Amino acid sequence: MSKFKFIDQRDTRSGFGAGLLEAGRENPNIVALCADLTGSLKMDAFAEEFPTRFYQAGIAEANMVGVASGLATSGKVPFTGTFANFATGRVYDQIRQVVAYSRKNVKICASHAGLTLGEDGATHQILEDLGLMKMLPNMVVINPCDYNQTKAATLAVAEYEGPVYLRFGRPKVPNFTAPDQEFVIGKAVMLNEGSDLTIFATGHLVWEALMACEALEKMGISAEVINIHTIKPLDNEAVLASVSKTKAVVTAEEHQMNGGLGDSIAQLLGRKLPAPIEMVAVNDRFGESGKPAELMKKYGLVSADIVQSALDVLSRK
Repeated sequence: MSKFKFIDQRDTRSGFGAGLLEAGRENPNIVALCADLTGSLKMDAFAEEFPTRFYQAGIAEANMVGVASGLATSGKVPFTGTFANFATGRVYDQIRQVVAYSRKNVKICASHAGLTLGEDGATHQILEDLGLMKMLPNMVVINPCDYNQTKAATLAVAEYEGPVYLRFGRPKVPNFTAPDQEFVIGKAVMLNEGSDLTIFATGHLVWEALMACEALEKMGISAEVINIHTIKPLDNEAVLASVSKTKAVVTAEEHQMNGGLGDSIAQLLGRKLPAPIEMVAVNDRFGESGKPAELMKKYGLVSADIVQSALDVLSRK
C-alpha cells in the first residue's frame, strides 16, 4: 500500500478561483481582470460576488496588463487572468516595462500551462513561461502542485507587495497537501526525507516525484523529495542543505529544460556545491495535440522517467 495518499483529484485552476474569492472577501482593494476567459480561469465566482471589482478586458491581454498597472498605482491589488501562453509570451514587453521595471503590485495569474493543456496543442502549451518570468528583476515566480496549495498560494500572493507570476493548470490532479497549510513564498517544502539522492520537483511533477520515490524505495534507494513551489526566489538554503547530504540531484518539471527549475538549481550548485544532476523536463521541443496523460508519458515527464533519472544520477555519484 502506498504511503503517499491524496484527498481527491481537482484542477489547480479551481484552487486559484477559491483563493481569489477568499482574498477578495478579506481585502476590498483586490480587483480582478480577465481576458475573455472568466470561466476557464475560475474567476466567475469573484466576478459574481464583486461585479464592481471585476473588469472584463476582452481578447486584449496587453491592454489588460496596462490597466492592471494603473490600478496598482492607485492602490488596488489587481489579479490578471488568462492562459499562460497569453499571460507571458504575448504580453512580455508590457510586463517588463509597466509591471516588473517599476515593481507594480500586479499579480499575473496563468492557467492552462504546459503539456497538460492537452488537445489545444503546441501553440497554447507554453513550456517557456517560468523561464521568461524568472528572468525579470523584481518578479516572484510560483508554481504550486495541487488544488490546496494553489489556493494557499493565491492567498499568500494577495498579501505580498510586488509583482508575482502564479502558474496553475486545467487537468484534475491528485490533491494531497493539507487544506490548512501555511504557504510561505520562497520556502521549499520537505515531503520525504532521504539519504541517497534529492528529487526537486515543482507543479504537476511533485506527485510524480512522490510516486518515483516510492518505486525507488522498493529498490532499496532512499530519495529525498522537496516541493519547490517558488521558482524565484529559490530556497537556496533548503537546496544546499539537502544536496550536502545526498550529493546527487534530480529535478522534475512540466517546462522546458532550458530556463526552468532544473536550470536554477544547476546554476546554484555550480556556484556553491557541484553535484551530479539529471533533469526531467522537455528537452528543447514544442508540444503537440493529445491527451494530457499520453503527452506526459511521450515527453518523459512521468514517475518512471524520474526513477530512470535517479538511477542515472546515482551511477555518476
